Amino acid sequence: MHPILIDFGWLRLPTYGTLFATALIAAIYTVIRLGRREGLDTNQLLDFSTWLLIVGLLGSKLLLILTDWSSFGSLGAVFSWNTLQAAGVFYGGFAAATFFAIWYIKVYHLPMLKVFDVYVPGIALAQSVGRLGCFAAGCDYGKPTQSFLGVVFTNPISHDFTGIPLNVRIYPTQIIESLATFLIFGILLWRFGKKKYDGQIFVIYLTLYGLARFFIEFLRGDEDRGFVFNHLLSTSQFIAIIALGVAAVMAWKLGGRAREVREAALPMQTKRARG
Repeated sequence: MHPILIDFGWLRLPTYGTLFATALIAAIYTVIRLGRREGLDTNQLLDFSTWLLIVGLLGSKLLLILTDWSSFGSLGAVFSWNTLQAAGVFYGGFAAATFFAIWYIKVYHLPMLKVFDVYVPGIALAQSVGRLGCFAAGCDYGKPTQSFLGVVFTNPISHDFTGIPLNVRIYPTQIIESLATFLIFGILLWRFGKKKYDGQIFVIYLTLYGLARFFIEFLRGDEDRGFVFNHLLSTSQFIAIIALGVAAVMAWKLGGRAREVREAALPMQTKRARG
């Protein structure tokens, strides 16, 4: 759509890269603000965020390579400039960052569920801004459609970089996901101050994004995101189902534990009220 934001000949600033940087700044700002509300150390959150970014980027690239190895063909292509510029697969980065976060949190004795709650609103906001960058570049594009919602890409730079079909009306899946994740971001912020237990915001994020991603995948037209079960599901749909399962188990266990604590506190409160 508009892959190059600024082009002075000697300087070409890609729109995707600019929005990606903006997304990271917005996410870290959100994490710091929410972290302060939860009593977490700002400097430690900044250090943690830096490592999460590195691990997340590596994880997203790794899943991209694994799910679309046929388009790479050689190690030279894997370590090429095009691969470095590619966005990768979000769930690959999310999974890698989550496993790293569990290790980091245990090593530094941080409150795991509280930290997870602090980070997911920032992640949702970063996704929303980042998907606008995808729209500008043309990656993660949708299937052909005759719907009034369809958009037409005409820039050959987008085609050369992402393979997006030109002069064809397609679903604006990037915009759809951007709007969906921004709505999720709003819901998470709204629930943050009303959560009934630590980990609830993380559970809500897993649930809402898992559902959104599962259905948006039906509108996607790019084949490089990988498929499982003989093309029955995309890789992201398969991971979304797993995420929904994890969210259900966490909600059941954490919610049950929180109810037990509240119920145990009721008799004490009743006695105090009578006294």
